[in-house]
Amino acid sequence: MAEQADNRAPYAQIAAHYTELITSGALEPGTLLPSIKNLAQEWKVSTATAEKALRKLRTDGLVRGIHGIGTEVLDRPAPMSSGSQRQDRGGRSGSSWGSDERSDSHQAAVVAAPADVARVLNIPPGSDVIRRRRVYRDRHGIVAHSTSWIPASYGKLIPELAKSERLTGGTSLQLIAQATGLPITHRIDTASARLLTSEDAQLLELDPTNPPAEPVVVMTAKFVDSESNVVEYGVDLGGPGRTWRTESDVSQ
Repeated sequence: MAEQADNRAPYAQIAAHYTELITSGALEPGTLLPSIKNLAQEWKVSTATAEKALRKLRTDGLVRGIHGIGTEVLDRPAPMSSGSQRQDRGGRSGSSWGSDERSDSHQAAVVAAPADVARVLNIPPGSDVIRRRRVYRDRHGIVAHSTSWIPASYGKLIPELAKSERLTGGTSLQLIAQATGLPITHRIDTASARLLTSEDAQLLELDPTNPPAEPVVVMTAKFVDSESNVVEYGVDLGGPGRTWRTESDVSQ
């Protein structure tokens, strides 16, 4: 087994390896993972470490233990990402996609700013604003419908922002920072849940006359440059059944 080029504990490296295989679809639902003994031998770790890795996968909802059989991969939709998580991913890899994701239905237009968007962007309601939309999907269906609201002034510097096609040469924030010379220094994230409206249902390609009764996750991200200008406001509407997940180390 190839060594992992990171400083995480061995159990976390093993869990991360199988998390990637499961979320990418390389390990299909129903597949049995190696036994604790075989996992320990394969990764050259103790059986306690191998057991801890499998326990983390169970805690994350990716697998389940079946008595007398082993550890089975579950078929569950992957969590959605926030706008900030996608931006971080794009900065590292050049792509905002998660494992096994793709995006399509890219649309862009200059529209009148809705009141709530205008308030966040600090512009008068009804002012011109660039609205960029795309849909993120994986093998389970729609992960999220994502909308980016950008002041129209940036469209004069970067005409591509108002074109209905995937951006090249960087993310919208990277292109804006390059064009203005002002780095993005601050962001504000929110997470909430709401019942779907008819318009929400249409965006998620559902029947607008009979939207699901369960609430969905809504993530927003406001990005600010070094001169306190709000350069983008992102709104991600999660697909039904999608959750949002974040993980961090805890220091004792």
